[in-house]
Order: sequence, then structure tokens, then C-alpha cells
Amino acid sequence: MAYKIDKDTCIGCGACVEACPMGCIKMADDGKAEIDETICISCGSCKATCPVDAPVEG
Repeated sequence: MAYKIDKDTCIGCGACVEACPMGCIKMADDGKAEIDETICISCGSCKATCPVDAPVEG
């Protein structure tokens, strides 16, 4: 199951964008990370990198 970003928790640091091997995370207009769930392979790299634990399995 693809990861999602908890927008209330995300601080917009961009660490997950750099960590994603699939390139499916981008920064949205609101300054928070956003995952394209159609590309996400649920590898957990974003969760392992996030300093505030914003990525959650969805």
C-alpha cells in the first residue's frame, strides 16, 4: 500500500523528496510534501528519512 503524507505533521523540509528512489514525491504549492500514490512502491525510504515521521502507510 502506498505511503501518504500527513499534511498536519509535514514541515516541508524536502528530505523525503531526495530519499525517494522512485521520484514520486514533490513539494506541493502549500509547501508540504506530496506522494504520487500511483508510482509509490512502499519502500519506506521517505519514512526512514523524515525527521517528523510525516509519511504514513495509506
